[in-house]
Amino acid sequence: MFDDTIAAMATPLGEGGLAVIRLSGTQALTVADRCFTPVGKNSRKPSEAASHTIQYGKIMRAGRQVDEVLCAVMRAPRTYTREDVVEINCHGGILCSKTVLDTVIENGARLAAPGEFTQRAFLNGRLDLTQAEAVLDLIHSRTELALAAANEQLAGKLGQRINDLRDDLMATLAHLEAYLDFPDEDIPPATREELEEKLERGIAFMDELLRTANEGQILRRGIRAAIVGRPNAGKSSLLNQLLGHNRAIVSAIPGTTRDTIEETANIRGLPVVFIDTAGLREAHDELELEGIRRSRESLARAEFVLQVLDASEPLTAADEQYLAEFGGKKRIFVRNKVDLPQQWSAQELERRAPSRPVSGNEPQRADSEVGAPSIDVCCTTGQGIEALKDAIKALVWSGEIKSEMLQVMINSRHQDALRRAREAGVIALEALRADLALDLVASDLHIAVNAVGEVVGKTATEDLLDSIFRQFCIGK
Repeated sequence: MFDDTIAAMATPLGEGGLAVIRLSGTQALTVADRCFTPVGKNSRKPSEAASHTIQYGKIMRAGRQVDEVLCAVMRAPRTYTREDVVEINCHGGILCSKTVLDTVIENGARLAAPGEFTQRAFLNGRLDLTQAEAVLDLIHSRTELALAAANEQLAGKLGQRINDLRDDLMATLAHLEAYLDFPDEDIPPATREELEEKLERGIAFMDELLRTANEGQILRRGIRAAIVGRPNAGKSSLLNQLLGHNRAIVSAIPGTTRDTIEETANIRGLPVVFIDTAGLREAHDELELEGIRRSRESLARAEFVLQVLDASEPLTAADEQYLAEFGGKKRIFVRNKVDLPQQWSAQELERRAPSRPVSGNEPQRADSEVGAPSIDVCCTTGQGIEALKDAIKALVWSGEIKSEMLQVMINSRHQDALRRAREAGVIALEALRADLALDLVASDLHIAVNAVGEVVGKTATEDLLDSIFRQFCIGK
C-alpha cells in the first residue's frame, strides 16, 4: 500500500455533460471531506458514508462553491486499486472540472502519473500484468474482435494459463534442487522421464502461445496497408469506399493527393490502417515531390499493398514499373473502373506480375497461392468492394477467427519473454536428456521460470513497469 493519495481527471478534458475526478489512497476520504459539503439530510461526508454509495453535495474552495456534484465512495479493498477510492462527478467543462481537481490537490492529494491507478491495482495484487495491459488494449480497441480479445485477457484467462505454466516449471525445478541437496542419490529413470515430459509439455505450450503473437499484434495495433498506383488510377476513391465515407478528395486532375492520408477501417473484424499515397510519378513541383517522398516512407512501413490499376486504359510504363517494384511485398491487385470497356484482363496481369517470394517465417502455401490475388472493382459504384475486403482478411489472417483464440493472444512483450523462456527450457531439456550436471539444468530452468514470470509481473523490474504504465493516460 502507498502512503500518499493521488488524484486525476478520469474523463477526457473538454466540454461535456459530466466530468469525473478520481482519488485513491489512504487519505482519499479525508481529502474528500475537506472539499465536499453534503447537502440534504440523507447525504453524508465521505468518511461517514457507507462503501459503494453516492452522496449529493457541493465542492467548496476558500468558502465559495465551485460546483454541485455527486460523490461516489468506495472503501478498500473492494475498489479498482484496492485502496479507498472517491470519484467526484461534476459538470463537464474545462474550467469547472479543472477547478474541482485543483481544489482536491490543494486539500492533500497529488496529481497522478500516467497509468498510476492501474499500476496501484497491479502492485496491490488486484490485477496481474497481463490484465493491466488488457486495460490499455480495451481503451484502444478499434474493432469488436479487439475488444473481445482485451476482455478475455482482462478476465485473467491468459494470466491463469501463464501462471499454470510457471507452476509446472517451478515444480520441475523443485524436484531438481531436491536431488542437488542430496548429490549421492541418482534420479530414478521413471522420475527423470517424468521431468522430461513436464518440460516437453511446457515447451509445447510456449510454442502454442508464440504462434498467436502475429494475430495478437494485428488486433492490438492494426495492420498497415498502402494504396499505391499511378495518378488518377482511383486510389482516393478506393479509400473512400473502404472507409464508407468521403475522406480523400477525388478529382480527375492527376496529382490531387499531395500528402499521405491515414485512416483505420474495420475489415471483417480486423483493424486495417489504410494509407492513401500520392501518385508515384515524376514530380512537377516541390509540394508534389514531398508527397511522393512521404509515400515512399509509408510504403516501407506497410505490411501489404493494395496496387490500384486502371483497367479501362492500357497498362503504361509506370504500371509496369510498379508491378516489378512491389513484387517483393504482400499485395492485392485492384482492377478499377471495370464498369468501362476493358483494355486488359486479369490473366494478362498474372503473366506480367512476378510472384512474391515466400519468406522462411511464413506458412508454406501452394504455388497457386504465392501470386497476388486480383479483385475487380468499380470505385464509383462500390462493385467488388466486399470481395476486396474478403481478400484483405484472407491475406492478413489465415483461417477462421475462433473465440478460444482470443483468450491467449500475446503481445510483443509476452513474445519476447516467452522466447527467452523457451530457449532456456530447451537447453535444460537437452541437458537433462544428456545426463549433464543437474546444477546446469537447474540454472537454465531458473532462467525459464523468471522469463515466464515476467509475463504476469511476478519478476517484473521497475523499468519494465514504468515502460508499460507510462503508455496509459492520466486518470487511468
